[in-house]
Amino acid sequence: MSARPQRISLAAMLSAFGAIGLTSFGGGRSAYFRHAVVTTRHWLTDSQFLEGLTLAQILPGPNVSNLSVYLGQRLRGLRGALLAISAVLLPGAGMILLLAILYFGHDTLPQASAVFKGVGAAAVGLAFATTLQVGRAGVRGWRDLAIAALTFVAVAFLHVSLIVALLVMAPVGVWLNRPRGPLPDPSPATAGRSRP
Repeated sequence: MSARPQRISLAAMLSAFGAIGLTSFGGGRSAYFRHAVVTTRHWLTDSQFLEGLTLAQILPGPNVSNLSVYLGQRLRGLRGALLAISAVLLPGAGMILLLAILYFGHDTLPQASAVFKGVGAAAVGLAFATTLQVGRAGVRGWRDLAIAALTFVAVAFLHVSLIVALLVMAPVGVWLNRPRGPLPDPSPATAGRSRP
């Protein structure tokens, strides 16, 4: 008999996603999500997180919003999704509003350019680190590596539209990773049987 899945409290989710909303920045925010839900709290596996990250990147809208909704829904359903996206987005929205008031209220701040360049460099580093961490779980074998490399070359060097690259490479990836052989029977009659 399998153990019942762990039920995550809304308070624990608020703490985790609120911390991400208050402390994370830039394109590397997925690193914070992975650290919070996979590495630190073990709420999800690397494989489950990778599924959410993939969906967040191929669906329209900001990746951070999509990933928040996916993770929240996966952990606690609709209430979890609403809590996660609110906890992640509201602190940043409040801070950017405050910064905009300060920035435009005092003409221009000469130090702002240096701050933005420094934060941008850190965000690139975080995005690269996340790519390496998640890539180890998501790229298995030469087929996956070839798909990742071809997509990278198409987008980065050949300037192929991201949508076109996804429409071409996603079906190739699905085909190459399709299940081989017969699928297990999910019927209730066979689910309860124990192996001999």
